[in-house]
Amino acid sequence: MMELAAILGSVAPVLQTAGESGPALSASGAAALAVGLAALGAGIAERGIGAAAMGAIAENEELFGRGLIMTVLPETLVILALVVVFVV
Repeated sequence: MMELAAILGSVAPVLQTAGESGPALSASGAAALAVGLAALGAGIAERGIGAAAMGAIAENEELFGRGLIMTVLPETLVILALVVVFVV
């Protein structure tokens, strides 16, 4: 709990002394953050799905197609994030 207080104590003065009343991030910074967070989420999801798919394929080779589809599904999240960035 003390660590959280130390982090918030070090960040708060920086946020208070900004001086400008504009957005905290530029448009390109927000787009990079959105795609980066989408990629991080997809990577975390794919970690568990890939391990389970490889275990299922090792026991039954007929599950290769389903395992491949389930492994690729989280990556569509990143593709959709990139599409949104280019559309906006």
